[in-house]
Amino acid sequence: MKRSVWLVLAGLLFLIAIELLKVFFIMPFPGSQESNSIGFAYFLHQNIWWMRTITWLLIAYPLFKLLSKGRWLQRSVWILALLLYFFIIYLFNFKMLADKMFYQPKEKTFVPAEKDTTNKDKLVIGIIFNNHPKAYPIEIIGYHHQIKDSIEGQPVMITYCTVCRTGRVYSPMVNGKYENFRLVGMDHFNAMFEDETTKSWWQQATGEAITGELKGTQLPEIPSAQMRLGEWLVLYPNSEVLQPDSHFKKQYADLKGFDEGTIKGKLEHRDSASWKNKSWVVGIIANGKSKAYDWNDLLKRKIITDTLADEPLLLTVEANGKTFYAFNRTLEGQSLQFVENSAANLLEDTQTHSIWQANGTCTAGVFQGKRLKRMQAYQEFWHSWKNFHPTTTIFKP
Repeated sequence: MKRSVWLVLAGLLFLIAIELLKVFFIMPFPGSQESNSIGFAYFLHQNIWWMRTITWLLIAYPLFKLLSKGRWLQRSVWILALLLYFFIIYLFNFKMLADKMFYQPKEKTFVPAEKDTTNKDKLVIGIIFNNHPKAYPIEIIGYHHQIKDSIEGQPVMITYCTVCRTGRVYSPMVNGKYENFRLVGMDHFNAMFEDETTKSWWQQATGEAITGELKGTQLPEIPSAQMRLGEWLVLYPNSEVLQPDSHFKKQYADLKGFDEGTIKGKLEHRDSASWKNKSWVVGIIANGKSKAYDWNDLLKRKIITDTLADEPLLLTVEANGKTFYAFNRTLEGQSLQFVENSAANLLEDTQTHSIWQANGTCTAGVFQGKRLKRMQAYQEFWHSWKNFHPTTTIFKP
């Protein structure tokens, strides 16, 4: 009987452990996101069914004997242990998995700018494809983590991780085939998606498959911009705007203050100091090189000119302190230098003294009507940028 007791006890503890660990390593529990445990987590997910089956085959008969022949108190203890196990099964498989907590929209509605009632101060991720612009408010995609959409027949996957403050847009085409993705959890605090075909896991911040059959495969990124809806509509007045899904009013409300970094959740709250884990930075990649720019420094300077991987760049910010832009400051063969003009939030290039808006549009002078070429740039938490771009440099004035 003692052997049966120890066998059943060890079996139940093992079953409980694999259920807990299967979720622990891919959700933001204390200590779960700092280690490089994604390989072990993936192994558990891929093999848990046979681990459950073998363990139950080993303990089923001894457990039956304990329940049928043991004393009343002993039987009660084993029944409670089984109830605990099934409660953990329910909790960690039907309540605490990422796609059971963050659902896809049930209704996906877009309206043209002239009919949109969204607060124009809200931040959006904007994309334009074949001259068709669309804006996705961050407070909406921040809850859903991804929005599956199409523009001019082109499938797109708009993603956002609020814990990293990373907005990315990808083409969900893998090896020439449309792929369906679901939110599976997170790794190093970044959202992680699983493809339906191979069950590989993909990193949201980089679009790379980090484990599974397709490990090392890269999703094609589609250029996007984060800015206030008001500024987006100035640039693209014919844009469509994603509307809130009425089924998720409470979930959207829980993200109140996220745009400004004042949200209560410690994983998403901004640290107003510079170069802390939760400090905001602007990250830029050019010719395989990455660089981070302190958000506080950008707000103070309003203009940052720099060169990254031989590419002359310009960073600007609107007077509202929310919308930023990154440009290649080369125009007609000249690498322009910029200074702040005495007019509010206007720029002036020192070569021709043309006047420019923060959005890279020249409003007066030799280059009137010209627009600087935008560079892909991201506003995100410093812990995210340095983790996913370990060779990044830091802009030092």
